[in-house]
Amino acid sequence: MSNDLDELTKLNRDYVASVQNSDVKRFDEILAADFYCSNPDKSLVDRAAFLQQTAKPVAIKNLEAHDVKIRVLGDFAIIHAATRYTMPDGQQAHGRYTDCWARQNGKWLAVSAHVSR
Repeated sequence: MSNDLDELTKLNRDYVASVQNSDVKRFDEILAADFYCSNPDKSLVDRAAFLQQTAKPVAIKNLEAHDVKIRVLGDFAIIHAATRYTMPDGQQAHGRYTDCWARQNGKWLAVSAHVSR
């Protein structure tokens, strides 16, 4: 179990860093084929649209996750976290996300994300 927690902790860090750095290549490695994401504007995007969305540089800076809670339920995991970041105008802002991960062929992959601000 602790190996799963260590791995998911690292994957969560990678996920947040990949958002901040527009790292499409890393997302391509860690997203399941049937991945879906609900965005803060309530739009729902599939894997291909998420990768396109990720390719555009983000205007926010210093994105970091805190109060991260990881629940492992066999081959499924849920990660809840709060975020802090700096808006383009310099204002501090906050958000939340819930990501669901599934172990597929021995590898953890993100299957869904829900982001709110």
